[in-house]
Parts: sequence; C-alpha cells; structure tokens
Amino acid sequence: MRPTEVWRAYLSWRRSPLSVTGTVLIGLLLLVVVAAPLIATHHPLEQDFAVRLRPPGAGHWFGTDQFGRDIFSRVVYGSRIAIQIILIVSLISGLSGTMLGTLAGYFGGRIDEVISRLTDMFLAFPSLVLAMAFAAALGPNLTNAILAISLVTWTPSARLARAEALRIKQQDFVEAARALGARDPRVIVRHILPSALSVVIVQLTLRMGTIILTAAGLGFLGLGAQPPTPEWGAMVSDGRNYLVDQWWMSTLPGLAIALTVLGFNLLGDGIRDLLDPHLRHSRL
Repeated sequence: MRPTEVWRAYLSWRRSPLSVTGTVLIGLLLLVVVAAPLIATHHPLEQDFAVRLRPPGAGHWFGTDQFGRDIFSRVVYGSRIAIQIILIVSLISGLSGTMLGTLAGYFGGRIDEVISRLTDMFLAFPSLVLAMAFAAALGPNLTNAILAISLVTWTPSARLARAEALRIKQQDFVEAARALGARDPRVIVRHILPSALSVVIVQLTLRMGTIILTAAGLGFLGLGAQPPTPEWGAMVSDGRNYLVDQWWMSTLPGLAIALTVLGFNLLGDGIRDLLDPHLRHSRL
C-alpha cells in the first residue's frame, strides 16, 4: 500500500469507535498472553484447600475454585490456550480450505464437483454439533479439540478461495502465463493462491470469535482441554454446580470469553471496512 493509502486507512480506523475498541481489546489480550507469568499472582495449578471457594478479594482478585486454585491466574494462563487454539485452527483450516477451494475453482469438472459436494455436506450440520461429533470420536483432549474445530471451519475458506480462483483464472495474465508454457502447479502457486489467501485471511479474522466460542463449548462439555488445564470453557463448566453461591467461578471466565469474542468481532468488522473502498471513503 502507498503511504497515502495507509494514512487514509488509519484515519478511517481512528474514526470508527468500534474498530478502536476491538483493537484495544485484542491488544490487551496479546499483552496478557505475553506477560502471563508476570501478571498471574499464583501458579494456575497450585491448590490450597485452606482458601477454597473464597470470593474475589485482595489475596485472590477473581476468588478461588473448589480446589483453592486462584481463578485470576487461571484466566490469565487460559488466554495462552485461547490464542494457541485460534492460531492453530486458523492455520490448518485456512490453508486446507484455501487449497481445496483453489483446486476446485481452477480445475473445475469432477474435482470441483467432489470438493463442492463435500463442502455442502459439512455445511449441512451446525459447526458446534459436528465439532462435538469429531471430538467425541477422536477422544477428549485439547489436541483433538483443535483438530475437530479445524475439520468444521475450513468450508468458508474453501468457498471464498473457489470463487477467487474462478475469477482469476480468466484474467489475461493467467492466460499469458499458460501461453509461455507455465504448468498448472506454477500458475496456481504464483498467481491463484496469493490472491485467494488475501481474501481468506480477512475472512478468518471475522471467524476467530466463532473459533473461540466453539472451543469453549467443547471445553464446557468435557470434549476439549481436560482438568486441570486452565481452559476458559472448562473453567465455566467447573463452576456450574456452584453458580448460585460462588458465582465468580463461572462468571469471570465467561466474561473473558465474551470480551475476547467481542474484540475479535469488532476487529474483524474494522478490517473489513478498511478493505472496502466504499465504506472507507464514506468515512473520510
């Protein structure tokens, strides 16, 4: 981008309170992830039954759980697991979906038919229900939960990449590359994939909130990270039996999930608006 375009994008971002809010929330999350050992007041797995079920206070800012573990420290370290899930799922689902969609759009014919029908089959089921089925079949742990979420989140990337491949393969520069003797793998890698990836990256930013919610849902159902791992969904599940009297056990990890999802949704909307020339010029 040219310096003037960067400046205009910055002005557009600054004039959008929601985009600024999303950027601040995600910036704070990343700060917590990096500085978790400095921010946490206790070890996330440390048990002290002498202070079990303590309400939020000076010694334990978010209170303690049924095992006397400091909930604030567990929420802080849980942010690392949340970011780990987002990054790995985005990488797996983004790359696999982009590759499949690009192959379908570029080659067409039987390949397009098979991949398109496979995509439709996955889209026929709610993503959380399908992720639950995969996680239950693979076994309840964090690695299998990440794999299960990746298996149900590649379809939007595949559809976007397919549409982009259908558009680009008709362009003159692609025809010129073929005329000069470029083989299909070279055309795909040099001309089709870069454009498809740029579109998919924006789409993945918009879906990061959904990834967090799906991971939290699996953790809540016991199909994700297993105790005593400080994963937010599992922490909400741990506190459901104490919700009436010890509300902080579920409420505060749930608030961390809500703020993270809100931050990614606002940030994704802001990125989409910045890349949309009509919305960008309407703010300037």
